[in-house]
Amino acid sequence: MRFGILGETRAWHDDGTEAPLGGPARRALLALLLLRPGAVVPAERLAGELGQGAEPSAHALQSQVSRLRAALGPEAAIERTGAGYRIVVPADAVDAVRFERLAAEGRAALRDGDAGAAVRLLREALGLWRGPALAGLPDGESAHAAAARLEELRLAALEDRIEGELRLGEHRAAVPELRELARRHPLRERTAALLMRALSAGGGQAEALLVFEETRRRLAGELGADPSPELARLHRELLAAGPAPSPAAPPAQLTSFVGREREVAGVAALLRTARLVTLTGPGGVGKTRLAVEVAAGADGEVCFAELAALSDGGGLPQALLAALGLRHDGLQLAGGARAPLERLVAALSDRELLLVLDNCEHLIDEAAALAGRLLAACPRLRVLATSREPLAVIGERVWPVRPLDGAAAVRLFADRASAAGRGLAADPGLVRRICAALDDLPLAIELAAARLRTLGVRELAARLDDVLGVTARGVRTADERHRTLRSVVAWSWELLSPEEQRAARRFTVFAGGASGRAAREVCVAGGDVLESLADKSLLEVAGDGRVRMLETIRAYGAERLEEAGEGEEARRAHARQLLELARAADAHLLRAEQLDWLPVLGAEHGNLLAALRWAAGAGERGLGLRLLAAASAYLWIRGVSASVAPYAIALLSGEPPQDGGLGEEYAICVLHAAAVPAGRELWLRHAAAAGEALAAAWPGDRAGRHPAALLLWMMRNAGERDPGDAFTLVSAQRHCPDPWARALSHYVGGFDALGTGGAAAGEDAFRAAAEGFRGTGDRWGLALALDVLAGLASGRGDQAEAIALTDRALTLSGQLGALEDQADFLVNRADYLISGDGAGDFSAARAGYASAAALARRAGSSSGLAAALRGFGDLALLAGDLAEAERLYARALERNDPHWVRSLGTQVRILVGLGRVAAARGDRSTAATRYGQAAEAAAAMGPAVPGALRLLGLPAGIAAVLTSG
Repeated sequence: MRFGILGETRAWHDDGTEAPLGGPARRALLALLLLRPGAVVPAERLAGELGQGAEPSAHALQSQVSRLRAALGPEAAIERTGAGYRIVVPADAVDAVRFERLAAEGRAALRDGDAGAAVRLLREALGLWRGPALAGLPDGESAHAAAARLEELRLAALEDRIEGELRLGEHRAAVPELRELARRHPLRERTAALLMRALSAGGGQAEALLVFEETRRRLAGELGADPSPELARLHRELLAAGPAPSPAAPPAQLTSFVGREREVAGVAALLRTARLVTLTGPGGVGKTRLAVEVAAGADGEVCFAELAALSDGGGLPQALLAALGLRHDGLQLAGGARAPLERLVAALSDRELLLVLDNCEHLIDEAAALAGRLLAACPRLRVLATSREPLAVIGERVWPVRPLDGAAAVRLFADRASAAGRGLAADPGLVRRICAALDDLPLAIELAAARLRTLGVRELAARLDDVLGVTARGVRTADERHRTLRSVVAWSWELLSPEEQRAARRFTVFAGGASGRAAREVCVAGGDVLESLADKSLLEVAGDGRVRMLETIRAYGAERLEEAGEGEEARRAHARQLLELARAADAHLLRAEQLDWLPVLGAEHGNLLAALRWAAGAGERGLGLRLLAAASAYLWIRGVSASVAPYAIALLSGEPPQDGGLGEEYAICVLHAAAVPAGRELWLRHAAAAGEALAAAWPGDRAGRHPAALLLWMMRNAGERDPGDAFTLVSAQRHCPDPWARALSHYVGGFDALGTGGAAAGEDAFRAAAEGFRGTGDRWGLALALDVLAGLASGRGDQAEAIALTDRALTLSGQLGALEDQADFLVNRADYLISGDGAGDFSAARAGYASAAALARRAGSSSGLAAALRGFGDLALLAGDLAEAERLYARALERNDPHWVRSLGTQVRILVGLGRVAAARGDRSTAATRYGQAAEAAAAMGPAVPGALRLLGLPAGIAAVLTSG
């Protein structure tokens, strides 16, 4: 039998029929007994509650019990025990008991960082409610208290569910519900905090700050209280936070959308039931525009990945990571570069998102394999693809995109004719004939309509007859439609002036568009020529000033470029223009202006890859090395060096440069090649020569050209057998003329000082490093130095300073959009909230680990998630829950990547935690094994193991064991 008290009290037999309980007295009696199934409720209390304040009547109570027994039958026994009654039913048969169990499990999953499981459990729990708890019961003391308790649990579970949904990226859907919740509970701070986070995630930072101010005023006016430390901390984070990386939005459209409104609705409806929908059709039929419109109207997050510029399917995962706004890789140890596909799966595994893969046809096999893998591993992901052929993935639904119907084609022509400055007073039949001649293909219609600036409608129709031979054709197939489009592109091309043709074909070397300045330089054309090409629909000028060319036109223009014999010249000019831009940016990327220049190079990432691909393939090794080195700081700060690794590997096909002028560039190329597992062999072959070249470029008394290479050289060598030479090289920059290199030498020297001179000497070095980085304006280096200083402050017991320093590091990493760094700093901050003696702010620490886990999931960082799980394990261990601690440590160990530089510390702490669990159980053998494994992991951190252990904040006894191990 099942029972419900979350609403009006009801009972159902096992066959689903409802038991006739009778009047309100019997329902109230059953509800009071069900509050604690199996527990004895004193008869005096039952009588008093049922009597609503009247004199208790034992006889009346006994009568109601007898009638209730008869209504329930043998499936539920009501027993008289001593001075009271109890109902004997399984606890989980009562909806309130089941609700509490599910809510507790959901809250535990949320603490563990498993937002997907948490949301599922909490939705199930909240789905058990049918109205107010204990509805219809007399207002007795026990019933009132029980109902208030259940309603409070319901509200907490609702907040837990919304928090889980926010971690999964469902901030848009959460805002209306949170607004209503905040209206009904204006003094509830957790609701206010959730609403602030949801608004901020959707770009409404100003509104989020207003919510805080309104909440603060209410608390002060009605309770005379200040906001809680947690709410005040969130307020400070919102004030300090910079823009976070976000998925690439669908490209902005500069023209109206005509004729496919029903298709937009149809594709959107199909995506609600199918997780992979592919729009197919010939070039120019409007697949991309239809996908843009569907994506623009989609609920939740959307990521639009434009694949046309990719020439190699192997770069697909990197391209999707870039479209998601994520780093491809990080500071890893030798041989430890993680596959971009793994990062994609981690980033999307629990995220509700629509991924648009635009222009898959030239990478059809790779796109199909990637889509299949992601859909299998990421249950909340949906994919909308555009291609000239289906992907042929299981579960795919194909939507053929047809040419426009006749009326829509005429409307499109009229709309574009109006944009060309011509009203359309021509014979509608003539316009229809033009559109039919163009097979009603949207791109062909737009190209033809653009000609109305110089031609009349009748003249246009006559010329199209000549170009297409319309009267000689019968029914057109899809391939013939493609030939029609090609003929229209060719016709439009032939009508260009020689100068316009030259500019258009040279523009095809750009991948992903170009700035106006770059287009003028590479195309050797003035602004008026580019404007003329835009007027004729051969180019598009976006709202951000970037110039783009539709892929169909670009493919045709590329053929004309080769026919003209200008391919090598144009690509060389393109690469040199990229080199000039990268050099200009490189001077600012480790300075205060880095926030201005990082987006500039980010916009040119596709062009950078195209230029490097050409340089590597054309034997332009010197140009390729210079370009790679000039872009290196951007590539490393943004964590996208894996995207250039194939070209770095190709550039290293020969021997090291012998002229001495490119030694530093050669060493940087070796670093980039080593960013992926395929570059390991090259690293082993070139590392010694590259180290010598870098040392020659940075002798200590003069500066080289690319100081960021020093940090990466040190990080890259940290996991090798003998990192001493790299350590010496960086330490030698103490008196270098370059201020960033000097700051770095203090940073690296601090680790040595910790091991040889103690905490005070190490802290002096790191403070000097922080001041040096601050002096240059570099947020990247400053955040790293502040993070280490925070660890030292915690080590000497000053948790307040540790937290303050970490908050500053969090602000800086937020400005750079470094999700993984933020997750790492949040874990450290949570660690500092718990002192070594077991005291501390456990609630705030748990919240910190949860926030870190959410960021790590969004960034696709399994190691970041491992660090958060390790933190949860520490909390369980401090609480004495050995089984839970062991489970969490084991999950953390599975997810941690020991090749990641920062993950070495996580690895040590996980193994130490497992050792502590074993020791607490009296299992000395297992404890010793785990401590030994931790010692091996600590040894991989380099020569300054004692200093590294101090930074980990481990108890002195364990640190001693590891150091001697």
